Amino acid sequence: MAKKTFIYILILSVASIPLGFAQGYTIEANGAKLHYKIFGKGEPLLIINGGPGMNSNGFAEMAKNLAENYQTIIYDQRGTGQSILSNRDHTAVTMDWMVKDMEALRKYLKLEEWTLLGHSFGGMLAYYYATKHPERVKAMIQSSSGGMDLALLSLINLRDKLSEMEWDSLQHYQSQLNEGDTSYATQLKRGEFMAPAYLYNRKHIPVLAERLTQGDSQLNGWVWADLRKINFDTKETLSSFEKPVLIIHGRNDLLDEAVAETAHQILPNSQLELLDRCAHYGWLDRPDVYYKLIDTFMSHIN
Repeated sequence: MAKKTFIYILILSVASIPLGFAQGYTIEANGAKLHYKIFGKGEPLLIINGGPGMNSNGFAEMAKNLAENYQTIIYDQRGTGQSILSNRDHTAVTMDWMVKDMEALRKYLKLEEWTLLGHSFGGMLAYYYATKHPERVKAMIQSSSGGMDLALLSLINLRDKLSEMEWDSLQHYQSQLNEGDTSYATQLKRGEFMAPAYLYNRKHIPVLAERLTQGDSQLNGWVWADLRKINFDTKETLSSFEKPVLIIHGRNDLLDEAVAETAHQILPNSQLELLDRCAHYGWLDRPDVYYKLIDTFMSHIN
């Protein structure tokens, strides 16, 4: 079961074409060194990448684009990228610790509140943060979010998004990985046959496939085990969350749009936007529409 979890869920985190860089900084908090980058000036917008088990490098392009109007912040979640754990085991990688890290970063940056943009698993983490610190959330943007609970586990349609050849090839290379062949070449081939499930515009497959080689399967498993342990479900708590929430979801996403529709029904001040010709990465498949929706939303809340 753990191996299937890695196949079907890890790449909810895969991201974008790295473009543009900002100076990186590191703070020490909660037994970890947390690495972050800041782009631009203006209203603070924390971009929470998906995963779990992926660094934030792939979100630099999004951060740079949005930094034309806002101060965007990306960070490596604990145990990923340059965010190093002093004690790397399952007890150090939980949803509660990740929320504490976000709070440590907010306090260090001396921000009273910020807007959260959570993509995929990052959306789940944003929801969880909002249950713990609602007064610190000015607004939320949920981008192809994993949702408010664990319903996504039965709403991921990876097989249906791949051709028979792609599916068979994916199974072949995943089997090689499971049997101990963790070479870069094998990981890249698996990525090449997995990536089409997450994209409407297939020209991005090479970049996405390479990004998929960077996932940490051990950390991924720890976080999903914790999500099950705490029976992750934010619906009841956030049913009274009055802050503005923008929910963006592709109609061609392998995550069923029911995930987004459920959130829209529960969140009293939410706006749902379903994008045609768009899968899991709105800023890749429909960048014009995706960024315009965010800019319009941000202008209204500010």
